[in-house]
Amino acid sequence: MMIELTLSALQTLIDWDAQALLWINGMHCDYADNLMEMISGRFVWVPLYVSLAVMMFRHFDWKIAAACIVAAVILLVLDDQICSSVVRRAVGRLRPANPDNPISPLVHIVDGYRGGPFGFPSAHSTNSWGLAFLMTYVFRKHLIAWPMALWAALMCYSRMYLGVHYPGDLLAGMLL
Repeated sequence: MMIELTLSALQTLIDWDAQALLWINGMHCDYADNLMEMISGRFVWVPLYVSLAVMMFRHFDWKIAAACIVAAVILLVLDDQICSSVVRRAVGRLRPANPDNPISPLVHIVDGYRGGPFGFPSAHSTNSWGLAFLMTYVFRKHLIAWPMALWAALMCYSRMYLGVHYPGDLLAGMLL
């Protein structure tokens, strides 16, 4: 009886996750398609990363700034590898846009981008929230915390908009 209740509750969460994804993914237009694709891009954020490094070197001794940058790189590599190489393979949850996923025909695909086969948890979410939390800790100022949180949230939204992650994938990535 307890197992049936647990499975029923889990299925309800999965259904809500899919409904929320389809609602967000369904609000699309050409301009937003291009914008969200750019936001999810790898290299568009290089100026942000360079700006954060410059801020560190301006606010801290060069040794501390260099240590923070090394810590950020290690954090991002660990986050990315734990998500992509360990948890995703263990869980095996198909991305919404994956052609093998039953909801795939309902998902709006932008420029044919579907991502890899599995999406739980989101490495974009883990990396962006990991960097946001680290920068908030390093600078300990609300002036950096809010923009970093906004950036991480925008990154997560773009992943749902593009149909490559469920909200639950993003929440799990953030918690990781």
